[in-house]
Amino acid sequence: MVGTVFIDLLPESLIRSFSAGLTVLTAMITPALLISASGTFVLSTSNRLGRVIDRVRRLTEILEDVMKEGQSIELLAERRALIFELIDRQTTRAKMLARALMVFYIATGTFVATSVAIGIVTLLFPGFTWIPVTLGISGTVLLLGGSIVLIFEARMAIGSLIAETQFLTKLVDFHSSRRPVTPG
Repeated sequence: MVGTVFIDLLPESLIRSFSAGLTVLTAMITPALLISASGTFVLSTSNRLGRVIDRVRRLTEILEDVMKEGQSIELLAERRALIFELIDRQTTRAKMLARALMVFYIATGTFVATSVAIGIVTLLFPGFTWIPVTLGISGTVLLLGGSIVLIFEARMAIGSLIAETQFLTKLVDFHSSRRPVTPG
């Protein structure tokens, strides 16, 4: 009896057409590819965030050593300033990565909702096809937004590397100027 009532609710074309059923299943699986892409973004972004956290911890250890009184380290003031700057940059990067992770998680949920909506709309509300389409487009826009955040974060990472390299160049120049020149 319950099965008969359920079948009466289904669109007649869906009941009679095996290919229509396969079309629905195929459409429901399509968001799975985007779910996979979101998962890849989540994994790589999580790894990047872990590396940033490790870097901040290491910079903090270095800063604690450099901040000890009576240090006779070359370019001490510049070194301290660089470490403060790098910690600040890493903190900003961590915030950006956390934001990107949140966006990718929401995108993943949106793609799952898209898949569910395709099934429900096809079976029960054929006039509401705009719902899964809107969800799918929203998830795609979220992936784009998260990707843009990652682009800016990667540029910050390069900026940190450049700052460190510039300091190392200064350090090398400092040591080079202190070496006595031997006559040739």
